[in-house]
Amino acid sequence: MAVLVVAAAGAWLGIFLSGTVHAQVGPVETGMSLRPAWNGETVVDASPLGTLTFRTHDAPLRLRITLENIDQERAKALIEDPKLADRLPGLIESDLLDGVRALAIRSMLCAGAGALIAVLMVYRRPRTALVGLLAASVGLAATGALAALTFRPSSLVEPRYSGLVAAAPSLVGSAESIVTKFESYRSQLTKLVTNVSKLYDTVSTLPLYDADPNSIRVLHVSDIHINPIAWNVIRSLKDQFAVDMIIDTGDISDHGTKPENKFVDEISRLGVPYVYVRGNHDSMITQRAVERQKNAVVLDDRVEKVAGLRIYGLGDPRFTPDKSVAVDSDPDALKQFARSHLPKVDKADVVAVHDPVVGRGFSGAAPMILAGHTHDRSTSTLPSGSRMLVQGSTGGAGLRALEHAQPTPVQASVLYFDRETRRLRAWDDITLGGLGEQSVYIQRHVEADPQRMISPEPTNAPSPTGTITGTASPTAGQPLWHQGQSSPMLQRSPTEGDRES
Repeated sequence: MAVLVVAAAGAWLGIFLSGTVHAQVGPVETGMSLRPAWNGETVVDASPLGTLTFRTHDAPLRLRITLENIDQERAKALIEDPKLADRLPGLIESDLLDGVRALAIRSMLCAGAGALIAVLMVYRRPRTALVGLLAASVGLAATGALAALTFRPSSLVEPRYSGLVAAAPSLVGSAESIVTKFESYRSQLTKLVTNVSKLYDTVSTLPLYDADPNSIRVLHVSDIHINPIAWNVIRSLKDQFAVDMIIDTGDISDHGTKPENKFVDEISRLGVPYVYVRGNHDSMITQRAVERQKNAVVLDDRVEKVAGLRIYGLGDPRFTPDKSVAVDSDPDALKQFARSHLPKVDKADVVAVHDPVVGRGFSGAAPMILAGHTHDRSTSTLPSGSRMLVQGSTGGAGLRALEHAQPTPVQASVLYFDRETRRLRAWDDITLGGLGEQSVYIQRHVEADPQRMISPEPTNAPSPTGTITGTASPTAGQPLWHQGQSSPMLQRSPTEGDRES
């Protein structure tokens, strides 16, 4: 066992010192290196644009491919000559396999030499050293076999990107083309190399995102909490990803007061539809301020068709900044509140609410449910088949984020819907770092079964027989009560006079 441990240490050290193999992959000059890692992955370093990470295998090895240079003439010919582009998939595959093969041979030789030298230095017996070499060879062969057996070509459709936000769409590529070409990983290699070639061939400015006419691109934001940096993020993502509309699932404000209304004026400058539903930090004052913006589409218990999608939106029934009135956020009451509005959801493609608890009450009413509120992004497929995406905070949770040891990340998502079926095909989860403007981390997801059946979710709970009293636009301190209850269940917003002070 001691010999095996020494041999393994020597083999890994040999791999670390094996250096880099240089290979030409299409028009791209690359450097390939292999390193031990806890998780099997392939990393493409397109510095200074960013890095792409693919979970390509399960073996404890990381293949790193560094893009060192671009053959400008070959890249230009590739972009302009359709005949050369047709031969590119086979050319890239052949070049890549040759480079990986050379890297594997070099790494195995270095690992074997490392194991042999390490055992010989420790035990000083040639026979024991040969045993260590044999053990290392068997271990390396098993690792290589595991990598080959667990290789996942489909991982190329779900890259993780980290780098400049302006380069992200051009480097990651079109979600629609990735979905429709899912079966052919060679096409993904072609797309990646072509994107890299175009980016490196551009000297002064990055290329614009090639907007796909067959998809509807939606930017999902939430919980801005009057953080001005959110507008910089939204404008940048709106331009770089060429989105057709923005959906905001609430809490654009912090206290729902009239002085905060000026903050929402940025909506009118975005130039695309801005669909908004009220959050629990947004008052009716806030909602009316958003309604006055020329691009705004405020949804509160109604359906509207925007950019080809039928969207149902429902404002949050609570207004929590008003601490003078007790608020009951019982999950069952919130779900019943949602179910009482189900008749209004008329063949909607998307349901937008603020609280994911309310969102679960709409399970089965639409294929896609968007929410926020938790400041923690997550997604799940509900038993009805509906997918619910809970967005993080696009405003980094506002000033309250400074109360914690680590700041709340700035998050948003770009959703790609098929224009004909109006079903979600893929989405990019975006997390911004640094000052929230320059660096970006993107995880691409592909919907496994876009056309799955959506059916109402069965429930054992009785349907609410009472009604929620109150007006459609309640005034200050006027609670919405669930009939038959003696305490307020769902409390609503203030008037301007009460909250302005």
